[in-house]
Amino acid sequence: MKSGDDGFTSLANGKRVKKYSDIIEIYGSLDEVNVFLGYVAEALYCNQEFSDLLKQVYRIQRDLFELGSYLMSGKKFTINPQKISILEMEIDAMSERLPVLKSFILPGGGESASRIHLTRAVCRRAERIAFKLLETNDNAEIVGIYLNRLGDWLYVAARTAAFLSNEEEMQV
Repeated sequence: MKSGDDGFTSLANGKRVKKYSDIIEIYGSLDEVNVFLGYVAEALYCNQEFSDLLKQVYRIQRDLFELGSYLMSGKKFTINPQKISILEMEIDAMSERLPVLKSFILPGGGESASRIHLTRAVCRRAERIAFKLLETNDNAEIVGIYLNRLGDWLYVAARTAAFLSNEEEMQV
């Protein structure tokens, strides 16, 4: 029998936890968001119009990786509140360039925007898991707040990608 075959996994501090524990659930969800951001980056990489957005995606991936390493270390998980402020400033900057919405939009708007919308949905699931974790861990609130802002950022980034690609957003 190999390590992990018993349904437990090790945190970086050596503590063994069940593979379905809350901490592993949020860690896995953050990993999923990060993987989907990599999928987004591949679509953005080929287009010079997306260079600023691509740099932001890479920064967010590093932030998520850092957050995941805190989680797996067994330390109090935290994220610098300035990272939340940066997301908010970027949301505001992107929003200023976009046409005002008069109704909801359907996910789509071209390849890049669609990938970002997909990532947003995965991020929202991670956010729900983070807030559920609050029931057993007071430190999870900052993670939920960060993921909430990241979900907002992804929504505006998807709209920005559609705008930069001259793709139509389908309004409901």
